[in-house]
Amino acid sequence: MLYVSQQQSWQVNKPLSLKVNSCIRRTQSGKGPCRTVAFTALADGTETSIALNSLTSIRVSDMEAGSTVSAIRSQRVLVGEEIQPALITIKEGKIHSILPDPGAALNTAGEVLDVGNSLVMPGIVDCHVHVNEPGRTDWEGYWTATRAAAAGGVTTIVDMPLNSIPPTTTLQNLHTKLQAAAGQCFVDTAFWGGVIPGNQLELRPMIRAGVVGFKCFLIHSGVDEFPHVSDSDLHKVMRQLQGTGTVLLFHAEKEVPQLLEEDGDPSEYSTFLRSRPDVMELEAIRTVTELCLRYQVRCHIVHLSSAQSLEVIRAARLAGAPLTVETTHHYLTLSAEDIPPRATQFKCCPPIRGTANQEQLWSALRAGDIDMVVSDHSPCTPSLKQLDSGDFSQAWGGISSLQFGLSLFWSSASKRGFSVPDVVRLLCKKPALLCRLGNRKGSLTPGHDADLVIWDPEKEFTVTEDNIHHKHKLTPYLGRTLCGEVKGTVVRGNLVYFDGSFSPQAVGQHLLLEQIRTPAAL
Repeated sequence: MLYVSQQQSWQVNKPLSLKVNSCIRRTQSGKGPCRTVAFTALADGTETSIALNSLTSIRVSDMEAGSTVSAIRSQRVLVGEEIQPALITIKEGKIHSILPDPGAALNTAGEVLDVGNSLVMPGIVDCHVHVNEPGRTDWEGYWTATRAAAAGGVTTIVDMPLNSIPPTTTLQNLHTKLQAAAGQCFVDTAFWGGVIPGNQLELRPMIRAGVVGFKCFLIHSGVDEFPHVSDSDLHKVMRQLQGTGTVLLFHAEKEVPQLLEEDGDPSEYSTFLRSRPDVMELEAIRTVTELCLRYQVRCHIVHLSSAQSLEVIRAARLAGAPLTVETTHHYLTLSAEDIPPRATQFKCCPPIRGTANQEQLWSALRAGDIDMVVSDHSPCTPSLKQLDSGDFSQAWGGISSLQFGLSLFWSSASKRGFSVPDVVRLLCKKPALLCRLGNRKGSLTPGHDADLVIWDPEKEFTVTEDNIHHKHKLTPYLGRTLCGEVKGTVVRGNLVYFDGSFSPQAVGQHLLLEQIRTPAAL
């Protein structure tokens, strides 16, 4: 259906007629009557698509969240590396074509969403999200997490294997998680499996079931049902994963002997920071790089916080390690010097470090030493943040930020000379490639899923409790003014979020990889 106002006219530059398939009137609350017309273009009596420039004006009224969109027009669409006027046509949930002329017409009849000067680019792929369902839905859950994602322009999330009960460490537990997520996701959702001591024989069955990869911890994970692995465990796991093409993610911190036990006020952030020194990341990343080089299994370092490890990462890659690295929005946005006493909403592991370290992370992003930026959305109930005592040593380590990743990144990156194509590379393409979803996610390419974010990069807004869609409103970004407001989010042609409203139905799908491997490999 193409929605047009009663006064709307089509202007054409060649003989053309429109075969009207249906025409109805309706009244929408507060908006007056409008006409809904389904049409097919005819030229010289033959049914055809309208040629470029033949339709110079289509305006859409009454587009609402929940609509199915067949085309999006904007004066600013990221086409390749350039921002230009374009019309994106959508067919069966896929990008059908990208026409560079804003007056270009549809290949098929359908709804056209004209967003004026708002910027249209691929939807964000956030491959590091803790949804916590089943088992800890008082912390978050698929319904609230994916609505928040949609409000932030995120069209795909990948759910971490821990903090849910049970954790995703067996095939049966994966099926339990899939059942819990069914019918609750507003954006598409993929799943990581987990590696814990003794579950190496569960890994290949989970690969066949469609997980995009696995995650392990080299230090206590924070929850007892997801224990960390030893070096011996890792060798067994690596042998299981060889030849599968999958990827193993590492929470890269290791316990190290402390030269001197330091006492300090647990309500001071500096005390907590001293308890998680850079050397914990450095030693863990040395272990990761050695394993990666030896077994040639794809490895990925999650939430890099310490710039001291960058030289080890660069050396391993030069030696041939298939290694990728992510950092997070909080390490690029927040700095240790600015965290007040008792402000436990800032606690995460590894910790937020100093300003000088942060600038080195930005330089590593620019140089390509860090491949992508993710949220590491890790919410909990407010009580677990120990707000009453302000004790950093006892508070849960995790930051809520899924909804605000695009705006957080752009607010800082745009001031450092990063461009919109850089945003797409770091927040869309590279995360999709990590998860082996690059053939359908992360790019504006014909044949890919029609996953789009519509946003205004210049528009500022303030994070308030009223505009936070996570289950809990506690976040270190509360009260912060950000640049880059999301107007709408499209998932496979479905307008799941628009102008502050959500689709009435959760249309997200589970993304389970179709494995194409020889029987010997799996």
